[in-house]
Amino acid sequence: MSRALPTIVHLDADAFFVACEQARDPSLVGKRCAVGGTERGIISSASYEARACGVYTPMPTTRARRVCPDLILIPHTPGLYGTVSRRMFDLCEGLTPWVQRNSIDEGYLDLAPCGLRDLAAVEAAVRGLQERIRAELSISVSFGLATNKLVSQIASKLRKPRGFVVVPPGEEAAFLAPLPVGKLPGVGAKTEAMLGSRGLRLIQDLLALSPHELRALFGEGWREMVAAARGQDDRAVETEPDEAKSYSQQETFAVDLSDPAEVERIAKGMVDELMPKIRADGKRVRTLTVKVRYPDFSHASHAHSLAEATDLEAPFYAWIGPLLRAAWTRRSPLRLVSVRFSSVAAPELQLEMFAETDDRRRRLAGVLDALNRGGTARRVKHGHQLSRPPDSGVSDRG
Repeated sequence: MSRALPTIVHLDADAFFVACEQARDPSLVGKRCAVGGTERGIISSASYEARACGVYTPMPTTRARRVCPDLILIPHTPGLYGTVSRRMFDLCEGLTPWVQRNSIDEGYLDLAPCGLRDLAAVEAAVRGLQERIRAELSISVSFGLATNKLVSQIASKLRKPRGFVVVPPGEEAAFLAPLPVGKLPGVGAKTEAMLGSRGLRLIQDLLALSPHELRALFGEGWREMVAAARGQDDRAVETEPDEAKSYSQQETFAVDLSDPAEVERIAKGMVDELMPKIRADGKRVRTLTVKVRYPDFSHASHAHSLAEATDLEAPFYAWIGPLLRAAWTRRSPLRLVSVRFSSVAAPELQLEMFAETDDRRRRLAGVLDALNRGGTARRVKHGHQLSRPPDSGVSDRG
C-alpha cells in the first residue's frame, strides 16, 4: 500500500539491558560496562563505551574481560527489563494504538490513526515520544521512519545510539542503494561474504543483475530479494498476537450518510454492542479508534486512549463525537463507519476513589447484559439507540 507520509516507525532501544541498569544506577553512565553472567556466561548487553573496546553480544564473559580489562560486569536484575519494556511500549500506545511489540526492546508503530497532516508533524510526534521515553525512563531509543516496516527497521539501526532517520516516500530504493548488502533481511554473514567474493557489496549491486543471475544466487526467492533491495514491503503493523487484542465492529451504509448526528448515534451503538463482549471475556480496554470510509473507498481514522482501561461504555461515549469529527475531514458523505477497542488488559484491583461508583455501574451493566442475551424482543436499549430515523439507510452490520 502506498503512503503519502512515512507513518511506519521502528523503535530499537539502545543497549537496552545496560541502559536499564544505568537508569537504576546513574554512576554506571559513561562507563565500560556490560550485563552478563558469571565467568562462564556470556555478554547479553554492552554499553557503547564497552563496544568501542571490542565487547559485543553474545561474547563469552571470559573473552570480554580479556579485550576490556576494566569492564564492569553487571548481573541481571530480575524483573527490571520487563518492567521498563512495558512502560516504554505503554508510552508508545499513548501516541498511537497501533503498536507491535516484537521483543522486549524492539517494535513497530503505525501513526496512520494519529491524523498527522505532513512530514513535519510526523517527525515532531516521534521526536516527542523519543524525548518522553528518555525523560520518564532514563533510557535512549533509536527510531526509523519510513513507509514500510523493512525500510524503517534498517533506518533505525543506522545511527545508534539516539538515532533518528527519516526516509521520505518514494526515496526507499535510493536510501538502500549505497548500504552494504548485509543490511537486507535474510543476508547473513556467510551470504554477505559469498556476495562480496563476487563483487556484490552494496544493495545497488544486486539491482544491476539480470533475473538469470539473481536466480543463480538466491534460487526461487530471488524476486523477494529484489523487492527488498528496492525497499518494497507490504507487511502491516500487527497489533493482535495469538489471543484477541482488539474488538471491532463496522457498518456499511446502503445509502451514503452525511448527517453527523446519525453517524455518531450509529457509532455509539457499536460501543453498546462491543462492550458486553469485552465484559464477557473478562477484559478491559483503553484505546478507542473511529474509522470512516468515503464513497471512493479512501478512509481515515483517529484514536484516543484513556488514562486507565475500563469495561464500561460511558467513558467512551464522550469521545465518539470528537474522534468522528477528527477523522471526517472531507466535505463528503460516508460509506462506512467503524469502531475499534484496543490496548486490551485484564482487570486489576481498583484502588481509586471512584472504584465503588464504577463497581455499581458494572453490576448494572451486568444485569443489562443478562437481559439482552434473551434476544431482540427483550432487548434493553440506551437512549441514543431510540432515535433512528426511518430513512437512515443502514445495512450490513459486520
